[in-house]
Amino acid sequence: MREIEVLTRYKAWADDVFLSALSSLPDTELTTARPIVFGSLLRTLNHSYQMDRVWKCHLLGRPHGLTTRNPDDCPELEELVVRQRCIDEWYVNYADTIAEKELKEIVEFEYIGGEAGKMNRRDILLHVVNHTTYHRGHAAGILYQIDVSPPTTDFPVFLRETTAGI
Repeated sequence: MREIEVLTRYKAWADDVFLSALSSLPDTELTTARPIVFGSLLRTLNHSYQMDRVWKCHLLGRPHGLTTRNPDDCPELEELVVRQRCIDEWYVNYADTIAEKELKEIVEFEYIGGEAGKMNRRDILLHVVNHTTYHRGHAAGILYQIDVSPPTTDFPVFLRETTAGI
């Protein structure tokens, strides 16, 4: 299995583990204003999902329609979980089917702020995995603030608990 396939599977696994652990939290803990850039635990996770969607659109050469990294529309946790699982599955399938030479192709796009950008497909996929890991860390920090231990989503745990490590 190629590294990009392992990493997209890791992202899907970690997202699922993390989001599943939040299902026992009261909605108030998910939506309470926090001193974090996106305003709340739920909005932080929605940002991660929305950026996954933006990068998917870049990979497909389609418009994403967002004008901000923190959109007003924020679904409830149950809906966000469904959306996140769906897009994670898309990324796993994309990584599984993209040819090695296609990973080197340059994708030109426009950042939400309006600047032109370009990256190869491999780097976009690596960014998607890394970006979500970064914001899961933010979300874990919020959980510690409310005296809840976040689930362990470290890469070695993923390898130990799945067949990807074989």
